Amino acid sequence: MSSEIIADADHKMGRAVEAMERDFQGLRTGRASTALVERLHVEYYGTSTPLNQLAGISVPEPHQIVIQPWDRGVLGAIEKAIQKSDIGLMPNVDGTVVRLNIPPLTEERRKEIVRSVHKRMEEARVEIRNLRRDAADHLKREERDGDLGTDEAHRQLETLQRTTDRHIAEVDRLGAAKEQEVLEV
Repeated sequence: MSSEIIADADHKMGRAVEAMERDFQGLRTGRASTALVERLHVEYYGTSTPLNQLAGISVPEPHQIVIQPWDRGVLGAIEKAIQKSDIGLMPNVDGTVVRLNIPPLTEERRKEIVRSVHKRMEEARVEIRNLRRDAADHLKREERDGDLGTDEAHRQLETLQRTTDRHIAEVDRLGAAKEQEVLEV
């Protein structure tokens, strides 16, 4: 049972790291990326629909994103959704496509993005630590109930700590890489 607790905690910690990484993909770094817009929700016939289900999204140039909807009637809704979003880009509608030009980032904006990267890293670390605490509580409860010996409980807690340290190191590594990418001119 105790190894299942650690395996479950390991899996949940891995998902926390993956969620942080997905959030990082949505941050603007001065280069065009489809991840900036593909998760935007567009009002399509009264239903909130992800943009990547309504249109083809491509990056023909390093500083431009092209959105080509499958239904031309949704162009206005896509334009509105982009304007309402917090990505800070103005859509340019060219008849059948929406073009987003990605301007170079200012130094101030780069620092602001780095702060949000650090904030998201700390949120992931807290989530991982909370998962560690919950798993440790389960292990201690098993020890208290007599289902787990003292030595085995101690070994399992050490394993849990190593797992936690591994995931926090991964958060730090991904965060440092994203910070480097943002600060790159």
